[in-house]
Amino acid sequence: MNAVIVAVSLMLALSLMRVHVVVALILGALVGGLVGGLGLEGSLQAFNSGLGGGATVALSYALLGAFAVAIAKSGLAHALADRALALVGRQGSENSGLKWLLLGLLLAVAVASQNVLPIHIAFIPLLVPPLLYVLTRLRIDRRLVACVLTFGLVTPYMFLPVGFGSIFLNEILLANVAKNGVAVDGLSALHAMAIPALGMLCGLLVAVLFSYRGKRDYDLQRIAQVERAGARYSRATLLVAGVAVALAFVVQLWLDSMIVGALAGFLVFSLSGVVRWREADDLFTEGMKMMATIGFIMIAAAGFAEVLKATGQVQSLVDAAAGWIGNSKALGALLMLLVGLLVTMGIGSSFSTVPIIAAIFVPLGVQLGFSPLAIVSIVGTAGALGDAGSPASDSTLGPTSGLNVDGQHNHIWDTVVPTFLHYNLPLLAFGWLAAMTL
Repeated sequence: MNAVIVAVSLMLALSLMRVHVVVALILGALVGGLVGGLGLEGSLQAFNSGLGGGATVALSYALLGAFAVAIAKSGLAHALADRALALVGRQGSENSGLKWLLLGLLLAVAVASQNVLPIHIAFIPLLVPPLLYVLTRLRIDRRLVACVLTFGLVTPYMFLPVGFGSIFLNEILLANVAKNGVAVDGLSALHAMAIPALGMLCGLLVAVLFSYRGKRDYDLQRIAQVERAGARYSRATLLVAGVAVALAFVVQLWLDSMIVGALAGFLVFSLSGVVRWREADDLFTEGMKMMATIGFIMIAAAGFAEVLKATGQVQSLVDAAAGWIGNSKALGALLMLLVGLLVTMGIGSSFSTVPIIAAIFVPLGVQLGFSPLAIVSIVGTAGALGDAGSPASDSTLGPTSGLNVDGQHNHIWDTVVPTFLHYNLPLLAFGWLAAMTL
């Protein structure tokens, strides 16, 4: 029995049974390590050695939480939301125009976070929580919002060669395909990934037009308590907030550090007096608590991934898939995509999956007679599969961090399962289609 299959299956099964994701990751890692021959001590050692890999992201989330609470204190986000609330007040929950406007705004910002302003998930805890009150008044299903955000976080990097997409497509995907023996000169990664990206778009349309088009009710009182719906603001506090947000983004882009960017923004609030010195400690702690769960999941996920790598059975899984394929192109494409899905859901990063699978899948693709463009599409899609739908991926953890500030959005059943069904299944179908037609 392959340790990767056992570990990922156990982790997913426990998560679906509503066992906390951190507990599921730890138990999955230990059982996977035992199956992989590491023993209990070796499994713990590998898990502990990997924890540091998630510490930077966890601290970034904690500081972003503190920054988000400071923004709420200033009233900036609520000033922006008040105009929307006025429209809701006049037209009630039937204001479909405002619903599509808000969903379009969230989608546009998510897409821009991958290329125009490459801040990835940093915008979510700043923008989404203050809009929850408006979204709830409109009775919008948060599962739909999670699908919209995840689409915007994943599709641009797997399709558009700018920002994070330039890193994934050029520096990781094409570079690893070339490294393993296929000439990529003149190949367009955009062309190779166009059909898989179309699968993502189809999944989004199904979620928007069918799965979650109905209305869903949430407790407004819980949102009002968490989101300071009655927060007071003035021109001065709004100006300070605008300066703090701009400075945070500039510093993050300059130093490539969400930690320093969020800290700089929080300091602006403290030095300006919008957040009083005697309140700063409590606000900072409140924000860190808000993001603590997500941070610990990221830390545990890093340990989980390290155990999978230490067993050496990620490569064994890839090798086994190559042995099952034989000479069938159709079966070969399907199995390569399924292995990519399993590996990415366990590791939680498509960027880390491509180098692992390319070493076997590229020569295998050549042997089966796939064109260079089809090989790029297979490896790229296999890497991207699982990013949406993994409990440990920042593409799912990010939306949950914004939508669950009031405790009314479950990470597994309201983010992970919807994004898995609406993106991974179409991506499998369209990725296979691309492999067979390119």
